[in-house]
Amino acid sequence: MTKETLVLLPGMMCDERLFAPQVKHFSERYFVMTPSLNNASSIEAMANLCLAQLPDTPVNLAGLSMGGIVAMQMAVNAPDQIKRLALLDTNCKADAPERFEIRNIQMEKVRAGQLREVIIEEMKPNYVAEQNRSNQDLLDLLVEMAMDVGAEAFMNQSLALRDREKLCGRLFDISCPTLVMCGEEDRLCPLAFHEEIASFVPDAELEIIKHAGHITTLENPEAVNAALEKWLKRKPMN
Repeated sequence: MTKETLVLLPGMMCDERLFAPQVKHFSERYFVMTPSLNNASSIEAMANLCLAQLPDTPVNLAGLSMGGIVAMQMAVNAPDQIKRLALLDTNCKADAPERFEIRNIQMEKVRAGQLREVIIEEMKPNYVAEQNRSNQDLLDLLVEMAMDVGAEAFMNQSLALRDREKLCGRLFDISCPTLVMCGEEDRLCPLAFHEEIASFVPDAELEIIKHAGHITTLENPEAVNAALEKWLKRKPMN
């Protein structure tokens, strides 16, 4: 029997290590792909690059944060290629107006060689739940991923997020079984964002992950894996 494909799209300045617990858990039963989102400077271009890599049969597509935005774009652009959709700790809105200047300042700092400082400055208050702020291994991994992804990708991804279009109104057309997942303490993309997404997608289920902030896949991987297991068993409404 041919394995189904599970595609995992990482958030900004992350790579496949963001999904290490999920890859370990699912790789025996699914063909797992973790495409890079480093080489394009718009959400549309990222979505098109990922779609070009997909097999001929529809895939199970999950994305976290920026990866979730790209996954939404893929689902509205090519619905026939998506069997199931999972949107983790993400946002269907355009970038908030106040983020425009913040992103520009961050890009200037990164051009000046301050990538590590920018990542740490952004990460400390926003990325993980209160109880995980003392998890130095997790914090070190987030910085290590960002440094490995590199300054060029930071510039590309910052532009893509800064200039993205609102996707909320297009989510009504997504008909596949959809999981909307949120860390209970996600400060970047709070619960209200996910309640809104779930209200737009006809076949959506909302899952809240306890003891987690924005990086649910690493903060509480057991709960995330359990939610994904349930999602991967769901059948289409029609």
